[in-house]
Amino acid sequence: MKKSLFVTLGIIVALFGIVYAFIYFVTYSDGIRSGELIKISHKGVIIKTWEGEISQGISGAQIFSFSVLDKDKEVIEQLQEHQGQYVKLHYVERFATFLWLGDSKYFVTKVELEQSPHFKN
Repeated sequence: MKKSLFVTLGIIVALFGIVYAFIYFVTYSDGIRSGELIKISHKGVIIKTWEGEISQGISGAQIFSFSVLDKDKEVIEQLQEHQGQYVKLHYVERFATFLWLGDSKYFVTKVELEQSPHFKN
């Protein structure tokens, strides 16, 4: 009886580990999006995650929501510094996410300041 319980628990833990590794390390797509950075916040009650949004249109009709992992401190600092400016975001898309990673499936990995196409000289 004890042996079958330990085997069952071991299988459950191994399956969870495989699913977690798949979601964390395997990306569905990657790409670049540009827009005006309109929000970056550290939100949550028990588990805090970094969440942000860029507006990809003049009127804000197209919003791209993204998350940033806590380990990417440089990206978080750059986003806070460039609040309200036009930025280019490099991101990876995962198949799914866990609540402690972020709200979005899109995770920003790099930030570049860019000149707005609406106000070119």
